[in-house]
Amino acid sequence: MKKVLVISLAILLCLAMTGISFAALKNGQMKLKVGDEIYVCGCGEGCPCMTMSRAPGKCTCGKDLVKAKVTKVEKGKATVMVNGKEQVFLTKGKYACACGPECKCETISQSPGKCGCGADMKPVEAAKPKAKKEKAPATQ
Repeated sequence: MKKVLVISLAILLCLAMTGISFAALKNGQMKLKVGDEIYVCGCGEGCPCMTMSRAPGKCTCGKDLVKAKVTKVEKGKATVMVNGKEQVFLTKGKYACACGPECKCETISQSPGKCGCGADMKPVEAAKPKAKKEKAPATQ
């Protein structure tokens, strides 16, 4: 009985972790908090790719990603310490890793290319605006 319970809990935990990883990149949005260590493009402010990943690898511009620490999080932006300097990155990418929920790299970028784990990046689909309900005219 204990064995069945332990196996069931392990399966439940694995499913929950997969859901958390998948949810973290919903619509190309990377969820970050102050203190997180991530990998980012180290080219500097002038680089248009602004690649961020949870795993080491290559940037979409071809350079190695560098380890950085998140120092500030605002709506749609994260400030990270890169090579001793703070740099602002967008937390929503135009492109995201396309390898699926089993991948842990969670790479996003503003430019197309390969993600940190080597898979192709895919364009992030824009969220469809919710249709407004029209109010029926008041009857008297």
